Amino acid sequence: MRERSLVGDTSPASLRLRHHISPEAKNDVVHSPTMPISQPVGQGAANQPDDVVLIQALINLNLSRLPGISFLTEDGVFGPGTAAAIQKFQQAIAAPAGDRPGVVEPSGPTWNSLMTAVTGTLDALTLQIVMPLSTSALALLYMDPLTTAMAINSINTPLRQAHFLAQLGRESGSLHYTAELSSGQQYEGRLELGNTEPGDGERFKGRGLIQVTGRANYTSFGNACRRDFVTGNNPDLLATDPTLAANCSGWFWSVHNLNALADADKILQITQAINGGTDGLDDRQRRLNLAKCLLKAE
Repeated sequence: MRERSLVGDTSPASLRLRHHISPEAKNDVVHSPTMPISQPVGQGAANQPDDVVLIQALINLNLSRLPGISFLTEDGVFGPGTAAAIQKFQQAIAAPAGDRPGVVEPSGPTWNSLMTAVTGTLDALTLQIVMPLSTSALALLYMDPLTTAMAINSINTPLRQAHFLAQLGRESGSLHYTAELSSGQQYEGRLELGNTEPGDGERFKGRGLIQVTGRANYTSFGNACRRDFVTGNNPDLLATDPTLAANCSGWFWSVHNLNALADADKILQITQAINGGTDGLDDRQRRLNLAKCLLKAE
């Protein structure tokens, strides 16, 4: 656990989804997975970033039905690629009766047709889409480790999985980072993290997809696994071994009883437990909304 997400602060700007939640709305943000986009998306439409990301994700989920359309970057920006994909989808699959040509209307026929591809199943393609700006290689690398980690730690409902993946997405920059980008010097001497020895700050900086931090956490995770993650170069294993990067994240989630908070849909409290504050809450919320939609979380 860290005071703030240094991955979120220092990773490339392209890995941070653009969105804003007003301070008064942060206490209990809830989004229905079946809720359509808030405003139309398409040529001449409002194209709110949240809505555009969701349409880009749904287009990507439908790519097998759209020959000639490439995987869209889920960046919330309505550009020529997204415009062409919507037009292609309407021409090939969804008769736009009731929708303006080239526009996806909330709860309109194009939206409803896009949603038919949503099965609620988590596979490598869905994982890549749920992690905007990730890659197919990263999704394949972490798919099995994450599946195992979620099973071991009872992250076994769509809502729990949606919250878990949203938080991991923020902390790891959509699976790009398994080690904190800063040196960890800021954790030197932090007794609440168990950093009692010289060099502990850097030695036990945030690692794993959820950024486990501090000698105490590394020791406790090691005890749970009956392995040593404290001596020598062993702390690095939480970053370099995909299975451990996922497992330590599931372990942290479990020991902090975050399934209960996920069941109650409490993104603010989950964020505080992981981050120690509310850094990137807006980004986490957007990721959660996307995961809820694709996993059919209720």
